[in-house]
Amino acid sequence: MRVPPQPSARSPLRLAFSLGALGIVYGDIGTSPLYAVAACFRALPGVDRTLAVLGSISLILWALLLVVVFKYIVFIIRADNRGEGGIFALLALAAERRPVVKTGVGLATIVILAGAALLFGDGVITPAISVLSAAEGFKAIDPAFGRWVVPIATVILAALFRIQHKGTERIGRCFGPVMLVWFATIGLLGLGQIVQTPDVLRAIDPRWGFRVLTHFPGTAMALLGGVVLAVTGTEALYADLGHFGRRRISDTWFVAVLPALALNYLGQGAWALAHPNSSANPFFALAPAPWLIGPLTLLSIAAAIIASQALISGTYSLTRQAIQLGYLPRLTVLHTNPDERGQIFLPFINAALGIASICTVIGFESSDALASAYGLAVTGTMLVTTFAFYRVVRRRWRWSWWHAGLICGGFALIDGAFLAANLPKIAEGGWLPLTIAAALLLVMHTWKAAKLEISRRIYANEVTEDELGLIVRSPRVHRVQGCGVFMAGMPRGTPLVLLHHVKSNRALPETVIILSVATAEVPAVDAAARFVLTDLHYGVWRVVAQYGYMESPNVSALLEAVRARGVPLSLPQTTFYFNREAVVSGGASILWEWQKSLYAFLSRNARPVRDYYQIPPNQIIEIGLPVQL
Repeated sequence: MRVPPQPSARSPLRLAFSLGALGIVYGDIGTSPLYAVAACFRALPGVDRTLAVLGSISLILWALLLVVVFKYIVFIIRADNRGEGGIFALLALAAERRPVVKTGVGLATIVILAGAALLFGDGVITPAISVLSAAEGFKAIDPAFGRWVVPIATVILAALFRIQHKGTERIGRCFGPVMLVWFATIGLLGLGQIVQTPDVLRAIDPRWGFRVLTHFPGTAMALLGGVVLAVTGTEALYADLGHFGRRRISDTWFVAVLPALALNYLGQGAWALAHPNSSANPFFALAPAPWLIGPLTLLSIAAAIIASQALISGTYSLTRQAIQLGYLPRLTVLHTNPDERGQIFLPFINAALGIASICTVIGFESSDALASAYGLAVTGTMLVTTFAFYRVVRRRWRWSWWHAGLICGGFALIDGAFLAANLPKIAEGGWLPLTIAAALLLVMHTWKAAKLEISRRIYANEVTEDELGLIVRSPRVHRVQGCGVFMAGMPRGTPLVLLHHVKSNRALPETVIILSVATAEVPAVDAAARFVLTDLHYGVWRVVAQYGYMESPNVSALLEAVRARGVPLSLPQTTFYFNREAVVSGGASILWEWQKSLYAFLSRNARPVRDYYQIPPNQIIEIGLPVQL
């Protein structure tokens, strides 16, 4: 079980972990002041300036309190799966126990997968909007720089994704200190404006938010669409729970992040009150002198890169969890830090994110245009998180229906209002995260449903262990020196690859290991409980191993532990036998024909099982297995 480090109050690690949380957990929400207030003001053209400013700032402040504090810090991050968080942790905790007959994947699971798919869309949009909005600071220096904003953002994103293979540790060593400077800077800039225009403090009264919504209902939805941009990145609080722990995340929020954000938002409001006729971005306008806009822009770009890095790393982790839980095909997973299993790099995902983010910047050209796409991805994920949390508190925590309904109903009311505010923006850019999410959802559903169908039709009727005993004792089956590991999809019966091997060669190794590797619905499995070893006699052993969805299987290391338990084997003399599926469509499967074709394509292009299990390639034999779906 993975237990997040909990340094003592006097330990220097406490400061280090808090700085780390500033960079990784709060990088996204920490850069929201770059565009959130400006988006709110654009939604209220022609409205009384005082009401527009105080109402917008009031809504932003109370959104931070209700969504970040009350929903996520007080409730959501308590729903950890052995210390780990994230949408797939909720999926595992609220696991579907009654699969739908037609597809094999329950409707509730599909809804949660849709939330995960939207997070992938967030991983594309966050780097684009963060870097683009920061680069737009150059226009505050000189409007002539406007034509260079997109090229600058493109180069920054290309460089950011190009260095991802170096690993999060190397890239992120300065994340915490830089974000500490960022939060201190934006807090002080906001405080300076508040001192000059203290009238903005009236925005703390929530009645200003209700007033602007009720007095101008025609613009209420557009205004809420801008307000939600202030709470982007809240999913990171939950997703990074295993890295920092609940206490570190909440302490960092209350001590550093919330005060800085509140001061900056109030400061932007104060500037807007003092300059009622200006259309400039209020964030960069906070600079007390024109020559400070340049350094502020560079600091904004650094903060935007950090916010992007947090989402990129989170997407890597999300992808591995989906692979381990059987919702995505196997991909190459490289570990960039031998001491931290959570620091990984997926070349395919990195390339896809990089290309998609750069194309997004080129296609939308400004953070204003991209804000519509961003809000829909965020609000959709927040609503799905509420749904999954309701299932957890009902199934795992055993809350009464009225207790769960009262809490989660309040969350859903806020999330639903934000989502409804962004639905009209589908044509303006909201189609982007929906398209990404729909494509990924189709892939995840098809892959999982096809795997369940193959298991049901191909692997469910295997030869029993008693029948296997008769086969290995048969005088017509010769036993040869060495060890053979036969990979089995099911933890019972006899794998088809072993039967095919016997049929073709009339021989078996002296030591036969039937190995099944499963993914448990927990982040990590204790080494002591890694596998169960059963002696089936006559030199045949069954090993059933489990890995958590945050772990990558290593069969070579697993067999070393098996050998230590008394099984006669030598790794250099061990041969691994796999089935190689050859998918053929046109069968009587319950899947649609397009799903069969899609699964066949994904299966052909998935990373080979031998590589995924970290087995020496010169010790592998693959035997073809035609599968007609």
